[in-house]
Amino acid sequence: MSVINDLVCPNRAYHVQLPRAAHASHFSPKRFGNLYGKGTHTTRRTINQNLLPWLDLPFIAVMPKSTSAEKIAAIEHQGGSCHLVDDPVTVTQTARRLAEESNGHFMGQFTYAERATDWRGNNNIAVSIFDQLAKERYPTPSWIVIGAGTGGTSATIGRYVRYQCKTTKLCVVDPENSVFYDGYMNKNPDATISTSSRIEGIGRPVMEASFNPDIVDRMIKIPDAGSLAAMHVLSKMLGRRPGGSTGTAFHGVLQLAEEMIAAGQEGSIVTLICDGGERYQNTYYDPDWLKSSQIDIKPEIMRLNQQLGLNS
Repeated sequence: MSVINDLVCPNRAYHVQLPRAAHASHFSPKRFGNLYGKGTHTTRRTINQNLLPWLDLPFIAVMPKSTSAEKIAAIEHQGGSCHLVDDPVTVTQTARRLAEESNGHFMGQFTYAERATDWRGNNNIAVSIFDQLAKERYPTPSWIVIGAGTGGTSATIGRYVRYQCKTTKLCVVDPENSVFYDGYMNKNPDATISTSSRIEGIGRPVMEASFNPDIVDRMIKIPDAGSLAAMHVLSKMLGRRPGGSTGTAFHGVLQLAEEMIAAGQEGSIVTLICDGGERYQNTYYDPDWLKSSQIDIKPEIMRLNQQLGLNS
C-alpha cells in the first residue's frame, strides 16, 4: 500500500488519527497498495512519514513544483517520494487519481482538518494561548492573528473563542496568490485562483472545506514583500530565523497594532511562530532569489523598522 498525502493538520492530530485508522484497518496493507495525499506543510508531512513505516506503508506527497528543494529533500530523507504538479489547483485531483490507479488511499487532510482537534477540550492550541497569557497584563487578547493553510488552526481558535464567550477577535492573514481572502470578502465558497502561494504553509488556490469563514472576524491580504520583510525584521528581533508564514502573521499583527494605537486602544495581540527558517536559506533569506523573484523587501523593511522604533 502507498499513501498519497494531503496533510496540514495540527501535529497532534497525526499521532491520534493514523494509529486509530490503523486499528480500524482503514490503512491495512491487505486493503491498499499505496497511500497518497497532497501536502503544503513539510512538518506535517514528515510526521506522517515517521508514522507510516510503523504501518508498513510507502508515502507519496503530491505538491506544486514551486515547493522548496529543502522541503522535498526532507520528505525524501524520511523515505517518502514527491510527485510535483505544474498547476497547484490540480494537486487534490492528481492525488486522488494516483491513489486510484495504484490501489492506494488518498488522505485528504484539507477536508477534515477543522475537526481534527477537539476545540472544546483542554488540550488544543487555543487553550495553550489563553493559559500562557493568564498572568499577563492583558490576559484576554484583543486579536489572535493566524494564517490559513487548511484552515484547521483558525477553526480551532475561532470556535474556542466563541465557545468560551471571549471578547477576542480572530484575524486571518492571507498571502498573495491565495484565494481565501477573495472568497471571504465575496462570500464565495467556490472561489478558485490559478496561481500558487509563494509563502509556503499558508494560502490555497481553492476554498478548502476546512476553512470556516463564519468564525473569522477579519481577513487581511499581505503582499509577499510585506510577509518576507516582516520575516527579516522579526529574525533580527528574535536572533533566530522564522519562516515566511510567520512573517505574514507578524505583518498582520503590526497593522492591527498600528490601528489600535491610532484609536487610543490598549490590549494584547497574539500570533504564532508557525515555521522555522531553516528550509528557506536558498529562497526567502537569499538576496539573489528575492531579486530573481522580483520581490523588493527593502522599502518595507525600512517602514517596519520605523514603526517598531528599530535601526534599519
